Amino acid sequence: MTTPYILAVDDDPEVLGTLTRALSREGFEVGRATSGFDALRLLADRQPDLLVLDIIMPGLDGLAVCRKIRAEDRYSDLTILFLTARGQTDDVVAGLDAGGDDYLIKPFEVAELIARVRALIRRTQRNVITASPTLDIGSLHLDSSMHQATVGERPPIQLTATEHRLLRYLMEHNNQALSPQHLLEAVWDYPPNTGDPDLVRAHVRNLRAKLEKGEEELRLIRTIHGVGYMISG
Repeated sequence: MTTPYILAVDDDPEVLGTLTRALSREGFEVGRATSGFDALRLLADRQPDLLVLDIIMPGLDGLAVCRKIRAEDRYSDLTILFLTARGQTDDVVAGLDAGGDDYLIKPFEVAELIARVRALIRRTQRNVITASPTLDIGSLHLDSSMHQATVGERPPIQLTATEHRLLRYLMEHNNQALSPQHLLEAVWDYPPNTGDPDLVRAHVRNLRAKLEKGEEELRLIRTIHGVGYMISG
């Protein structure tokens, strides 16, 4: 198995140094970029297994970089871990809405960084074997080969890799109420009792916005209060 390649992007030399040392000690190959423009240039030369991306940077911030990446089909499966000094829900949702898969709030513990990175790399390397490339529950159709969902007669909705995995898991376990912690383990591949439940809540919120598109009465993904989330059909 080849050594996973991680591209770390941060305009703070101290943070970038910490990232490089910590990831290198764990056996990863690490590329470095100090700006959003440098990150895009390096991505064009070589696609990493994981992009660790600072949000607040001068010139071209991390959100803009992420949006540019997600606009290109060749990067549709690239996993992005945001680093952010802003821990408010709206800031986190903005990062995930831009196409991020996970986030880590600064200042961070190196052990937590490594745990997140290892889980995301495992996800990237693991082959997803499904009985069928498509699933249908009621008006909701999922095409895993294209990472697209369709609701009724609407045009297909493009999903990020994480949104696809989350929706697919919910559909495969329809009529089951699944807790955020269960989904962190099953979809994000985090060890038990790790990860942030807000990550699941933010992705569910974004999925609902894409699928329901202002028609909340559709209630495709239901909240089971005190338990978690469920798709019925």
